[in-house]
Amino acid sequence: MTARIIDGNALSAKLRGELAAKAAELTAKGTQPCLAVILVGGDSASAVYVRNKVAGCEKAGIKSLKFEYPQDAAPADVLGKIAELNADPSVHGILVQLPLPKHFDEKAVLEAISVEKDVDGFHAENVGRLSQGQEAFIPCTPNGVMEMLKSIETPLRGAEAVVIGRSNIVGKPMAMLLTAAGATVTVCHSGTRDLNFHTRRADILVAAIGKPKFVTGDMVRPGAVVIDVGINRLPDGKLCGDVDFDSAKDVAGAITPVPGGVGPMTITMLLANTVESASRAARKA
Repeated sequence: MTARIIDGNALSAKLRGELAAKAAELTAKGTQPCLAVILVGGDSASAVYVRNKVAGCEKAGIKSLKFEYPQDAAPADVLGKIAELNADPSVHGILVQLPLPKHFDEKAVLEAISVEKDVDGFHAENVGRLSQGQEAFIPCTPNGVMEMLKSIETPLRGAEAVVIGRSNIVGKPMAMLLTAAGATVTVCHSGTRDLNFHTRRADILVAAIGKPKFVTGDMVRPGAVVIDVGINRLPDGKLCGDVDFDSAKDVAGAITPVPGGVGPMTITMLLANTVESASRAARKA
């Protein structure tokens, strides 16, 4: 068996075309979607992520604003900028690139962003709404995974889903979304006993643990859908996921590659949330 490759680049291109049409329609009616991005410090990976997000905005007809601060920036300055952007009706989404320098209270910064402009879906109120099945901005990576599962018509109701990782950004919201879709979900982590027992019974296996090539083919149930959220840089400079792709692809029924899998979808769902925020603002106006 050779797994079907779930092409995140192709799906992302399709969805971004649809988003560009929606953004153009909103702009023609007087509301151009706008995303403000705040970058603190000189982390090279963060800079690349921000650059990709800004480029994605431009191609989709979304206005982007970028605010950069040095590593030793005062938290009060960043919080002041967030307050300013919260009050600006022309800005529909605010994103603070993580991680922040150690002298920042990350939780306080994320909570300072208006719930209506929290297009990353990290604000506690959006998380609470999501858990209760209410309208909310959904964290971009889990939302992108759901779109990928939808694109290959993966049956979710009654499926056994296993999520490896319990982060607030991916693992927890991923479990909530799969549960809401009718799957029976198990969340595994570093303290899970007999991890292989859980992964081998999964119809859908989502790896988001941050360890390169952690999930090997012998951990995968034959025919399972394997979603690799991880992105790790190896000593030789090459990128790999949390799944050992070469061994897993011979067992899985479908699998996402790294790069070219979940990564492009994360940015696409950020753009989708920004367009949705602009649409809500236009309806209010």
